[in-house]
Amino acid sequence: MPLSAPAPRAHIHTRAISFAGFEREDGLFDIEAHMTDTKTYPFANDWRGQISPGEALHEMLVRVTVDAQFVVQQVEACTENSPFQMCPDITPNYTALVGLKMGRGWREGIRERVGGIAGCTHITELLYPMATVAFQTIAPLRKHRTNRPDSDMSHLGKKPVVLNTCHAWADDSPVVKAKVPTFYTGK
Repeated sequence: MPLSAPAPRAHIHTRAISFAGFEREDGLFDIEAHMTDTKTYPFANDWRGQISPGEALHEMLVRVTVDAQFVVQQVEACTENSPFQMCPDITPNYTALVGLKMGRGWREGIRERVGGIAGCTHITELLYPMATVAFQTIAPLRKHRTNRPDSDMSHLGKKPVVLNTCHAWADDSPVVKAKVPTFYTGK
C-alpha cells in the first residue's frame, strides 16, 4: 500500500543510500554502501564554489569485507564529494574497524573506534546498517545452497535471534507458531 497523497509541496533535498552485498571468489564477502546528498537549487560552498542542482554535496562510499563469521577483515572508505577540503582526510581511520564482529555490539564498536572526531558522520552512519546487509547477504545464501526456505529456523535448535524483533516474529505470532513452534507463546 503506497503512502497517501501528500500536501502541496516543493522537493528540496534528496539523500540517496544504496547497499549491496557480494560473495568474493576467496570466500570473503564485500558489503558496500554509497550515499549522496543533493539539493534542487544552486547554492554557494566556501570550498567548491557554486553547487548546482543535483550535484552531490556529500558523496561517500564504504566497502567492508567480512568473513563467514561476520568478522571485519578490511575496510575502505572514500569521500568523493564533501563540503570541506579536509573531509576525505579521515577515511583511513576506518581501518580501525578491522577485527570487529558484526552482531551484538556492532554500533557501540563503531562509535568507540570511529565515532565523533575520529570519523565522518556520514560514513559512520553508513556502517550501522551494514551488519543487516551482511546478514541478508550471507544467511539466505547459506539456506539457498542447502535448499531451505529463507524463513526456515528448524535447524537451529535454539532461540532464533529474530524472535521478538518485529511484529511477524513476535513469539505469539502465526509465523513463529508455524516456523519455530517450540518458541511459540500464543494460545
